Amino acid sequence: MPGAATTAVVDSRRGTQHAEGPATILAIGTANPTNIVPQDEFTDYYFGLTKSEHLTELKDKMKRIPALLETRVEIAATEVPKLAESAARKAIAEWGRPATDITHLIFSTYSGCRAPSADLQLASLLGLRHSVSRTILSLHGCSGGGRALQLAKEIAENNHGARVLVALSELTLVCFSTPDESKIVGHGLFGDGAGAIIVGAGSLADGERPLFEMVAASQTTIPGTGHALGMQATGSGIDFHLSIQVPTLIKDNIQQMLDTFRSVGNNNPNWNDLFWAVHPGGRAILDNIEGKLQLQPWKLAASRQVLHNYGNMSGATIAFVLDELRRRREKEEHELQQHEWGVMLAFGPGITIEAIVMRNPQLSGLKEN
Repeated sequence: MPGAATTAVVDSRRGTQHAEGPATILAIGTANPTNIVPQDEFTDYYFGLTKSEHLTELKDKMKRIPALLETRVEIAATEVPKLAESAARKAIAEWGRPATDITHLIFSTYSGCRAPSADLQLASLLGLRHSVSRTILSLHGCSGGGRALQLAKEIAENNHGARVLVALSELTLVCFSTPDESKIVGHGLFGDGAGAIIVGAGSLADGERPLFEMVAASQTTIPGTGHALGMQATGSGIDFHLSIQVPTLIKDNIQQMLDTFRSVGNNNPNWNDLFWAVHPGGRAILDNIEGKLQLQPWKLAASRQVLHNYGNMSGATIAFVLDELRRRREKEEHELQQHEWGVMLAFGPGITIEAIVMRNPQLSGLKEN
């Protein structure tokens, strides 16, 4: 087993804050491409589209990959911000304030390969102010959504009145190539999607409604696991590497990942007394977390539903999970609303784990203005 994981924890309840309270999620939007290939049809679609039913053609196909890569980069450069725009417009509509009130933009993607990058394009598409403060996160993979939310939390809490738009958009097009045994799992697991989340802190404006309060956050690295999960830009596009060890490595280190709870005074939590927003990196990861923490079967239902419906959309997936959680909370008041506290977890290259201690504002005493 690798060395002990190291964790840095930031607790919004300690130290001086420029805002009047912890950051909250104020709105969520999601989007998927209009052309969808169901997972049970994808294998035939993929092999047929690349004309690789018989792998004897693989060598000839590989010769044409550089030209294909250039085309994919051009398409992704346009479609990644456009997909993010669809999700962002939904979030802004729910938020109820004009897009020009956005003060900061954080855009996370592994699908963009040029500058000016997708954050500037999205700002233009949405009509954000020219003075909006932009940050682009590249190649954070499946932990990108968690990292972006942590940055949004810190920005909102340290800039009075800030409203941060987190945009997460991924297209597997940049990974598309002829079949290779090392890539088959990734092609079958990953999907396309975009999520947008608006984050603010302090007093809420008229019409703003807090969905999830973000109380404390941490980033944890499991030493010696860089080989197990990663991605790299190559002549054939973005190559994923996903070791079969990943679910076990996460299971063996999950307790340390959850040390964030001790930072908010909960030294011995009952994991079944929490709600869970876990990035569904794959069924085995969810099964291992559920088993290790002895979670009741429905605790990861939102994550499993998103994985079933959309696959793993890398960093964008956590927005879908949060959206599914809030829908279940609104429809089924029996389970999620019983729990004031919750956990968000996302896993990415490194292996890096982003964790956020969350709170249900309906039970924490946080009220709308």
